[in-house]
Amino acid sequence: MNVEAVIVALLSAAFLGSVPLMLAAVGEAIGERAGLLNLGVEGVMLAGGFTGFWVALRGESLVLGLCAGALAGFLAGGLFGLLAVMAKADQVMLGLGMTLAGGGITGFLFRESFGSDQPLLASTMGRPLAGWGDSLPIVGPVLFGQPWFVYLAWGIVLGCELMLRYTTFGLRVRSVGEAPFAVVTIGISVDRIRFTAALIANTLAGLAGAALTIVELGFVRPGVTLGIGFIAIALAMLGQLTPWRIAVAAVGFGMLRGLDAGLQLTSIDVRTEFLQMLPYIGVVVALMVVGRNIRLPAALGRAYVPEESRGDV
Repeated sequence: MNVEAVIVALLSAAFLGSVPLMLAAVGEAIGERAGLLNLGVEGVMLAGGFTGFWVALRGESLVLGLCAGALAGFLAGGLFGLLAVMAKADQVMLGLGMTLAGGGITGFLFRESFGSDQPLLASTMGRPLAGWGDSLPIVGPVLFGQPWFVYLAWGIVLGCELMLRYTTFGLRVRSVGEAPFAVVTIGISVDRIRFTAALIANTLAGLAGAALTIVELGFVRPGVTLGIGFIAIALAMLGQLTPWRIAVAAVGFGMLRGLDAGLQLTSIDVRTEFLQMLPYIGVVVALMVVGRNIRLPAALGRAYVPEESRGDV
């Protein structure tokens, strides 16, 4: 058994498997920073995953498919914003409804489009840095052997971190999540900031779904996310709604998702069902360990209704 090959396979799968989790969780973090609790991440990822894969397959363009997945998330974000922000709908019920709708609609469209077939993408994503780090044992192949979208995803996370920390919009997002009634007194539209945050959050969730089906798997099927959207919600909270913390945690959970790839190179016989269960066990354990220290925005999940203003949230 080649120990180095096993470690490289495990870490490479961890980085690749962390991308959908990372994008969806960072999007959820932006929404929660603005006071929006979206339990529909799973449904948006399913919509983005199916839409992106279908476009990539029919249009023979992976880039076009990724853009289509992001667009599906953007449209879902518009719907969520209209209902949760403008119509003041209950965010928990709305999110659960979006998850159920996403699963049902994509399952129906899959059967209508492909029947009993299992579609596969003919092309794979390029690895522009492959071979650059071969002189570095383990680290080189892991860091430089990834598809180009992995580097783009980390760039998106960096951009979100800088946006939340250093821009005026980021400050307003954090403010409307903590004290919307105070923010409105200085002329800031709470609904406008929250609606924009909903668009960004769901666009990233849709892109995460497309990354799952196009970049990581290369296929789609009903329920392809297998609960990744709910893990992303927990990951956002475990990362204290901070993009860089979420990215680090996502790699750890990506390693749990990628154990199957690493163990295939060993003689260890472990049932696939057990390996697929590990990320969910990891989330439960992590929440039990650090859950009490998680601080969430004061106005999270609460609709902003001016008539109920009492000077603060």
